[in-house]
Amino acid sequence: MAILPILEYPDPRLRLRAEPVDAFDDDLARLVDDLCDTLRASKGIGLAAPQAGDRRRVLVMDLSGGAASPDVYINPEIHDPAVPGLVEESCLSVPGVVGNVVRATQLTVCARDRYGAAFERRLEGMHAVCLQHELDHLEGRLFVDRLSIFRRVGVRLGAVARARSRAASI
Repeated sequence: MAILPILEYPDPRLRLRAEPVDAFDDDLARLVDDLCDTLRASKGIGLAAPQAGDRRRVLVMDLSGGAASPDVYINPEIHDPAVPGLVEESCLSVPGVVGNVVRATQLTVCARDRYGAAFERRLEGMHAVCLQHELDHLEGRLFVDRLSIFRRVGVRLGAVARARSRAASI
């Protein structure tokens, strides 16, 4: 198991759509374990494989504060989104940025677990919001895409400046 580096915006790999998982093998198990370790180390509540540079449709979530094992969703699909609400979000791939976005606060998700078994779960509140945020990553979207155009421009300029500063210090 390993802690994976988390890609940061504006890395173009964050804009790539993830591919469905069809092999539930040791390689997938390693990815799931590494994502769980990375999530714990980052102290985040959700992490999608594309944030770690892997293009598979895998995400993990832990809203327990580390008291439980992260939930694993492979090839997730949302059904019956309901009760839209304005929620405050941030992202491990967009450090230092917080913004309000509209998300469904209730939904049903169909997915597979790490062994390939299908399941369906009704999520509410932050669990529903977090799942949608991570599912956006699987689609090559970021929460900042849901902000106003003026806010997006500011976030983009700040991210480009941080990336240039990191490159200059190498």
